[in-house]
Amino acid sequence: MGFKRIGIATCISFVDHAKTLSGILESHGFEVASVACKSGGVDKQDLGLREDQKIFPGSHESICNPVAQAEFLNRAGCQLNVVLGLCVGHDGLFFRHAEGLTTVLVAKDRVLAHNPIGALNLADTYYDKVWGPERPEKPPKLPAAGRRQD
Repeated sequence: MGFKRIGIATCISFVDHAKTLSGILESHGFEVASVACKSGGVDKQDLGLREDQKIFPGSHESICNPVAQAEFLNRAGCQLNVVLGLCVGHDGLFFRHAEGLTTVLVAKDRVLAHNPIGALNLADTYYDKVWGPERPEKPPKLPAAGRRQD
């Protein structure tokens, strides 16, 4: 697609992964701009949260700002953005405000080690609790691709 500049919008907990991804992309000749969710350093108290509502009361705790992440990558001229572990909701805000095309490399899912498809793969075994009271009958298995049907 002729992209030259790629943006990385990352959760602060994925910064090490973002550094690795950036290095890989740069080794292929891309220019990379990246921004973490806590950029700007706005304390949650500045937005009206009380100390007891913080994860670590008594300390500075920055709030995530996916709109600012999108604006930063827009100003950097990113033609393609890669989302790395943004929270659900934060990813949607990022998508809405990003000007470049955006794809997701990692969907944040701490329960399934960032592999949300795992719940669907195991929906009939370990994760059968995902089904509601109107669970449909199990559909017949589809034949494997390329296998002859007799």
